[in-house]
Amino acid sequence: MGSANKSSTARKARIEEMRRAEQSRERRNRILVIAASVVVVCGLVGGGVVLVRSQSGDGGSDTAAAKDTSGKGKFVTGEDGVKTWEGKLARNHVTKAVKYASEPPVGGDHNQAWMNCNGDVYTKQLDNTNAVHSLEHGAVWVTYNADAKKADIDALAAKVKKTPYTLMSPMDDQQDPIMLSAWGHQRTVTGASDPNVDKFFEKFVQGEQTPEPGAACTNGLSQ
Repeated sequence: MGSANKSSTARKARIEEMRRAEQSRERRNRILVIAASVVVVCGLVGGGVVLVRSQSGDGGSDTAAAKDTSGKGKFVTGEDGVKTWEGKLARNHVTKAVKYASEPPVGGDHNQAWMNCNGDVYTKQLDNTNAVHSLEHGAVWVTYNADAKKADIDALAAKVKKTPYTLMSPMDDQQDPIMLSAWGHQRTVTGASDPNVDKFFEKFVQGEQTPEPGAACTNGLSQ
C-alpha cells in the first residue's frame, strides 16, 4: 500500500514538474513572440522612413508651398533655336502646387507620380507637377494651345504615339501654338512638318539632359 502511495506521489510530482516546465516554455515563447513583433514593427517604421526619404528626391521635403521652385536661372537661346535653362532645377517631390518659371515648365520640384509618357497623347490639360516628373525620366513633352492647327495636332499626335518617352497634351496658357519641352530645354516649332521637331526628338528623348535615364514612362498616371 505504501509503495502505491509513493508511486502516486512521484507521478504527481513528475506531472507538476512537467506542467511547470510547460508553463515556463509558454512564458519564454510569449516573450520571444513579443520581442519579434517589436523588431518587425520597428523595421517597418524604419523602412517607411527610408522609403519616404528615398521618394523625396534630392532630400527634399513634401511640404513645399506653391512657389517657384525651378531655382534661380534663366533661359538662354542657342543658335539652333533651343532655349536652355541656365541655373539649378530643383528635383524635390512635393504634394502641393508649384509655380514654375515657364509655361510649360522644363523642370523643378514635382509630384512623386509621373504622367505616363510611353507615346501617350492626352486630350485634357495636365497637372504640371506630374508632367515635370516625366521630363525628369527623359521624356519630351509636346504641348499646344487653341491657335495650333488641327492638322498639325493630328500629325504630332501620330508621331508621339509611335515614340516611346514622349507625351502630348493641350496647354492653354503657353505663349506659342506648338512647343516642345525636355528637362532644362524648350523650343517653339512652326508645325508638325518643321524639321526642328525631329531634331528635338532625336536629341532630347532620353537625351544627355535626363536626370534619371532609364526610369519608367509607364505605370504612372493617365487620364
